[in-house]
Amino acid sequence: MSVPPRAIQLNEANAFLKKHPEVLYVDLLIADMNGVVRGKRIERTALHKVYEKGINLPASLFALDINGSTVESTGLGLDIGDADRICYPIPGTLSVEPWQKRPTAQLLMTMHEIEGQPFFADPREVLRQVVSKFDELGLTICAAFELEFYLIDQDNVNGRPQSPRSPISGKRPQSTQVYLIDDLDEYVDCLQDILEGAKEQGIPADAIVKESAPAQFEVNLHHVSDPIKACDYAVLLKRLVKNIAYDHEMDTTFMAKPYPGQAGNGLHVHISVLDKKGNNIFASDDPETNEALRHAIGGVLDTLSEQMAFLCPNVNSYRRFGAQFYVPNSPTWGIDNRTVAVRVPTGSADSVRIEHRVAGADANPYLLMASVLAGIHHGLTNKIEPGPAMEGNAYEQSEPSLPTNLRDALRVLDDSEVMAKYIDPMYIDVFVACKESELAEFENSISDLEYNWYLHTV
Repeated sequence: MSVPPRAIQLNEANAFLKKHPEVLYVDLLIADMNGVVRGKRIERTALHKVYEKGINLPASLFALDINGSTVESTGLGLDIGDADRICYPIPGTLSVEPWQKRPTAQLLMTMHEIEGQPFFADPREVLRQVVSKFDELGLTICAAFELEFYLIDQDNVNGRPQSPRSPISGKRPQSTQVYLIDDLDEYVDCLQDILEGAKEQGIPADAIVKESAPAQFEVNLHHVSDPIKACDYAVLLKRLVKNIAYDHEMDTTFMAKPYPGQAGNGLHVHISVLDKKGNNIFASDDPETNEALRHAIGGVLDTLSEQMAFLCPNVNSYRRFGAQFYVPNSPTWGIDNRTVAVRVPTGSADSVRIEHRVAGADANPYLLMASVLAGIHHGLTNKIEPGPAMEGNAYEQSEPSLPTNLRDALRVLDDSEVMAKYIDPMYIDVFVACKESELAEFENSISDLEYNWYLHTV
């Protein structure tokens, strides 16, 4: 007789607590619409109850704006009495938090209706619904993220970030030299603790590289054959990076564009698709002749404008774009070409994959993945051709055509018939309502620049 799933999870809890008798507390985590981790902290003695009965959190957790305020126009707040839903543990996510002075563990959760079915507004459930369409075709998604971030000083200058002083030289970095090993050495203790902390938490981070701005770095996650788990890893990695930096008396930012004139932070995702036998359907010695690959790319490009609000969900997201920063602003693709939106990296025939290069590090990984997979499925099932691959500088060959601001991106998403086939229209309504609320607040504010320009001149 098979062991009931809840009993298996209890075995997981028992084994963990036995292995870590020092753990005093457990953080119960759930990522909201913005990818911000929220939840509760419990004592270790309450962990079994969490596995047996879950915990209650309000449905409005998924109607929070970037400041943590409930957006009532979503219908998930006062309209339903700010009612609770129940959150259950995600197996395999129980791990220690290596940065804590008081031994603490963490556990990812996912929200369900009281009756048991997954809650529609949990971004993890949004992604699961898209993945299920590949399951119906007997296809498995392999995925991995590349996550960019800046180390910044804990003290800002008039509210603006600045690079932290190097623990080695005591100087603030000025270098924009990508892949420079010396810049890794300047922050070696912090960066190495990130990799070691990831290993301790079971996050498959296998490399850190210096990016093309002062104190900007990228962490590469190894691919896994579960796109939902790949997103879990990305969410946990961001939390790890932030907290390890605090331990080293630094701060971090995943803001899409923290510095004018410097590169923004991106969140690239690599995706391949496996058939029932585990073969990569994109595999080819000549990727341009592979029909499955072409159709997948065609679908992504066909829906790219409709994906933009999920890929670039904040006002600041659109400041990232520009040819000098390798951020594509039109639906283009190419072989081993970093000036396009969808790059096909070269290498062995078996490793051919899609690299989606548009999203910022401020995107929710679950919604980003759901958007890209929706495009791939749309292309595969409708045999959409992508047009010729771009060679050379795509910025000089294609006019910018993707939405360049959040309001336009939200309108395109709201009107999209294709995205509504993959992502519950009720969820799109919730997402759009939250982001339109943020946008209205932003547009009602008056910037310093406006005062400088207009106060005494008009």
